[in-house]
Amino acid sequence: MYQRVGKAAYKVDLSNTYKLCELLNNPENKFKSVHVAGTNGKGSTSHMLASILQEAGYKVGLYTSPHLKDFRERVKINGEMIPEKEVITFVEKYKIEFEQIQLSFFEWTVGLAFDYFANQKVDIAIIETGLGGRLDSTNVVIPEVSVITNIGIDHTQFLGDTLEKIAIEKAGIIKPGVPVIIGETQLETKLIFQKKTEAVKTSIQFADKVIKEVCQTDLKGVYQLKNVKTCIATINLLIDKGWEISKESIERGLQNVVKNTGLLGRWQVLSEDPLIICDTGHNEEGVKELVSQIKEITYKKLHIVFGAVNDKSIDKVLDLFPKDAEYYFCEAKIPRALAVNELFELGKQKGLKGKQYTSVENALSTAKKNALANDLIFVGGSTFIVAEVV
Repeated sequence: MYQRVGKAAYKVDLSNTYKLCELLNNPENKFKSVHVAGTNGKGSTSHMLASILQEAGYKVGLYTSPHLKDFRERVKINGEMIPEKEVITFVEKYKIEFEQIQLSFFEWTVGLAFDYFANQKVDIAIIETGLGGRLDSTNVVIPEVSVITNIGIDHTQFLGDTLEKIAIEKAGIIKPGVPVIIGETQLETKLIFQKKTEAVKTSIQFADKVIKEVCQTDLKGVYQLKNVKTCIATINLLIDKGWEISKESIERGLQNVVKNTGLLGRWQVLSEDPLIICDTGHNEEGVKELVSQIKEITYKKLHIVFGAVNDKSIDKVLDLFPKDAEYYFCEAKIPRALAVNELFELGKQKGLKGKQYTSVENALSTAKKNALANDLIFVGGSTFIVAEVV
């Protein structure tokens, strides 16, 4: 499983997915969709889109990854997780064929989602890519709109080590005749997207240039304003295509994302006294946003419960964290976790003061003991650290 193990479980080929779709009777052709890629914000944007479409009265599928608590979080219809029985029946029915095709964990999960959405006759499904775009298993859908939120440095061992290389991979979801929304205009990547849309003869819009007014959202974090713009630009395209979505549905959808979709781990407040906030942001761009958000809060002392995975370079990420905080270094209970002693040494080299702890639970409980009422505890560094506290 890529989620737990990492690089060894990744596949760079769509041939398995095509075999899978054929076996399942091509469910990807049986529902309308919006396809969402990007380095940061694609999960939040996907949940916002699903929430608005639910408010507009549609039956909405939502496929996202990774999950935090329960595998079934990845596959939802109108905010309800796929029933356990459906997952078990699906695996039992296709287990032998899947083993023959040698499907990865991610591939068969995509198959499960598409099969479920087709059988349940959803009106539309919001499909979030896993890694990249071009070779992502989700890239067999022909969506109503293709969305790329932004490009940052992440998953470099698969997607390349420059913004341009990563943009080429993400641009792989752009298809002939399918309009494209790009969330953020970036100098290094703008031309790549424009050239790709010209080549496949379709339209492109940059959300940060076309959307001036934004609605409030219940997702906290200043960085969500970028995602709101991306979301509204996408909804406007759907309206142009004949989808009936009122201004009220947009407003209600954005104000009820958590209630409608069950999204977790995005600037989520876990406690008020002391204030404890967790967020799954983990790459350079994501952490920059988080650090600037932390600066907006008034507190006496900052405590940071921090862990990372072992297959990503966190050198530049550690440079961004404040030096005046107390750090509680820890590792999540997965094989991919960066060993806490290594993390502690890296932190020390960067001037981050703190101690190492045997578990996330241990780190957080110690932070709580140490924190005074007007202190701030932030939990993050990896999706898997957050998964153990929400």
